[in-house]
Amino acid sequence: MARSEAVLSDLLARSHRASAREIPSLLDAAGRRLGLTTVRLYVADLQQLRLVVLPGTTDPADDQALDIDSSLGGLAYRTQQVQQPREGGMAWIPMVDGVERLGVMHVAAADLGTPGLLESCQALADLATLLIMSKAPYMDLLVVRERSRPMSVQAELVWAFLPPRTIGTDAVTSSAVLEPAYDIGGDAFDHNLTDGILHLTLLDAMGHDLASGGAGATGIAACRATRRSGGSLPEIGTTIDRTLDKWIPGRLMTAVIANLDTASGQFTWINCGHPPPLLIRDGHVLPQVLTRPPQLPLGLGFHTETAPVLHHERLQPGDRILFYSDGVTEARAPDGSLFGDQRLADTIIRATATGHTAPEALRRLIQNLLSHQGNQLRDDATILLTEWHPTPPARRR
Repeated sequence: MARSEAVLSDLLARSHRASAREIPSLLDAAGRRLGLTTVRLYVADLQQLRLVVLPGTTDPADDQALDIDSSLGGLAYRTQQVQQPREGGMAWIPMVDGVERLGVMHVAAADLGTPGLLESCQALADLATLLIMSKAPYMDLLVVRERSRPMSVQAELVWAFLPPRTIGTDAVTSSAVLEPAYDIGGDAFDHNLTDGILHLTLLDAMGHDLASGGAGATGIAACRATRRSGGSLPEIGTTIDRTLDKWIPGRLMTAVIANLDTASGQFTWINCGHPPPLLIRDGHVLPQVLTRPPQLPLGLGFHTETAPVLHHERLQPGDRILFYSDGVTEARAPDGSLFGDQRLADTIIRATATGHTAPEALRRLIQNLLSHQGNQLRDDATILLTEWHPTPPARRR
């Protein structure tokens, strides 16, 4: 263990002035000091369909992407658990930033059964994740590898404002997906954890052009500015409404903006013209529980004088709340059939019933949605799934 600590400490020291492109080579060198013959880093592409290798630890001829749904590396990514083939000699180790899945690290050695070696590999994967994520905002290597085709200007604008797809603690997990990933227009989401409060926002701006992307980005910025200044949910709605009306007139936006107290389960929200969230409890959707009288969308200036109404509901441990834009339920198959609320809920319930985490349940759901519409979405489709799973209190002796 002392040797492992020394290797990791030296890797950390060497990484400070290294570029993102140099990190894989540094990790490969550290792995060889630990007794590994191979260390390769794979990151998930933007749509979470493939795992692509980062340059620096493999020959160009061996630059083979892995299918997330049919490879052992993909299984490690989906389950967030170490996977090893029966013949041994190698392992696929998940790379997770908090609860956000980044990819997997592939390692090989003459004998991975050496005491403590696999544990050292897991520590190396954890450090690799932290190093890559620390470099990613300032270097395009990770972003470029995650993409399989060019991105539209409006999509680039929206993605620049978005948080990680998944955040969470021992008490709560929040995860989101957006499609069409390379051409999103007006949809946007935000989630944030501060002082035991999970903040959730899902916005849907009218249209599918650069102005729509600008409206979505403006809505997120107005939301954050108000929230970080101590504003309430109704005040956030008023700020977004006033900002859109002043700077992007005529661009309407629907929104659900919410807070979840992760200690008590108190859920509060406003809904401005958006489809109501779905409450999933014990494997069933509780219909109409989160449905309230409709409020006008944002951007009309109406909420400048009359703030959106604040709603309240107390959750139970294990409850999941599903937010979605109308591009999800209104997605049409070639035969004209809608994806619909029921199919949306059923897909999530089946995925969670088989033990899939919220990020994996959403990854499967968005694939079903794309398949339903022949991989050609006509509108933005955004889904945000939040699960409240507080740690049970310790029993008194």
